[in-house]
Amino acid sequence: MEIDHPAPVPGAELTPREVVRALDKYIIGQQAAKRAVAVALRNRWRRQQVAPDLRDEISPKNIILIGPTGVGKTEIARRLARLARAPFLKVEATKFTEVGYVGKDAESMVRDLVEISIQLVREELQASVKEGAREAAEERVLKALFPDPANPDADKERANRTREKLAKMLRSGHLDDRVIEIDVRKSAAELPGIQFLGASGGEQGGTNLQDLLGNLLPDRKSKRKVTVKEAMELLLDEEAGNLIDQEKLVAEAIRRAEQDGVVFIDEIDKIASGHGQSGRGPEVSREGVQRDILPIVEGTTTRTRHGQVKTDHMLFVAAGAFHVSSVSDLIPELQGRFPIRVELGALTEEDLRRILVEPENSLTRQYAALMATEGVELDFRPDGIDRLAAVATEANGRSENIGARRLHTVLEALLEELSFDADARRGTTHVVDAAEVDRRLGPVMADEDLSRYIL
Repeated sequence: MEIDHPAPVPGAELTPREVVRALDKYIIGQQAAKRAVAVALRNRWRRQQVAPDLRDEISPKNIILIGPTGVGKTEIARRLARLARAPFLKVEATKFTEVGYVGKDAESMVRDLVEISIQLVREELQASVKEGAREAAEERVLKALFPDPANPDADKERANRTREKLAKMLRSGHLDDRVIEIDVRKSAAELPGIQFLGASGGEQGGTNLQDLLGNLLPDRKSKRKVTVKEAMELLLDEEAGNLIDQEKLVAEAIRRAEQDGVVFIDEIDKIASGHGQSGRGPEVSREGVQRDILPIVEGTTTRTRHGQVKTDHMLFVAAGAFHVSSVSDLIPELQGRFPIRVELGALTEEDLRRILVEPENSLTRQYAALMATEGVELDFRPDGIDRLAAVATEANGRSENIGARRLHTVLEALLEELSFDADARRGTTHVVDAAEVDRRLGPVMADEDLSRYIL
């Protein structure tokens, strides 16, 4: 039997081993969590190879990541979405409230994911029509710089030479600062006398009305005086939009959100009932939020400004520290929708040392690149790295353990003076060794109250 295969899931062709290797470039340790998300991504590809009658019956295996702050939970989910080139949304469970109360409703996560998906697809399509859009934008700018002569037959050869010369100057950037007047399309929202207010002030009614009027009203343009550089940016976007089929863009974006979308629900432990307590005060509200989130994770159809969107095959990754509660304190129905549970360990001093230097986006590389813009070479020595990791570990032990995030505060305190004076130190090398770390951070660490405040 020949299987009808839908469009491939971007990035899902990666094997679990390849996904873990890719994650290893940015995240130190936490192998169990990496393996879990790698299998979840691969299962999307596997599902697409299944016969259509069974394909829709296979649901994603949602994941709960359990562990203290700063150990890599969010970064693992974010990097996974980038590997898959999939729409990714991070939300905090505490931002949601029960329907009828002030706050964001749970369905807003679906609407937000669709908007992210549309932006993702739009950027890809704009890249594919970039050359055509640039040619059209250049033509409009050239017309503003050198309007067509009233008599086209009068000295046509000279006019062509002038336009060719201007075109070369335009492409080389020599005309960037010249001011011209161009016609720019106005959106429906910018037209005078029109306000978009939804039913009960909600975003849905208003947004749909805006889209409707935007489609019905003729194009309205306004004249603007801008530099040539600004004009090219404005017109590139407009011309790219003219070359893109908006209906296909939205259809593809919705497909990606439904089939490839990843929703990361952080702080899910904050809406769990602590140790089985229920039936009073905040516990009732927390359970209400769980019940609002439940149908979205189970699979439902949500109305968005772009049409109906199904959540049945979105991947949900939840995370929480679960210090004062456990996964078993979530309502049973919600627990059942997160069959994969992975515990992430606290970071050791050795982990922090590796985080400082091994990832491709390591903090030491970031700070060295920043200082290089001022002509200052930042030289991190091995003993300096060791000492920074020890200071961060000690600071985490004295106050709340915020994991790798502590490295940001430690490095900021260490390099505060250099960052301020870098412009005056052009051509110099700043060595970060153990002695320099002790000189800068020793007094802070000696005063426990001060270290808690600064670090």
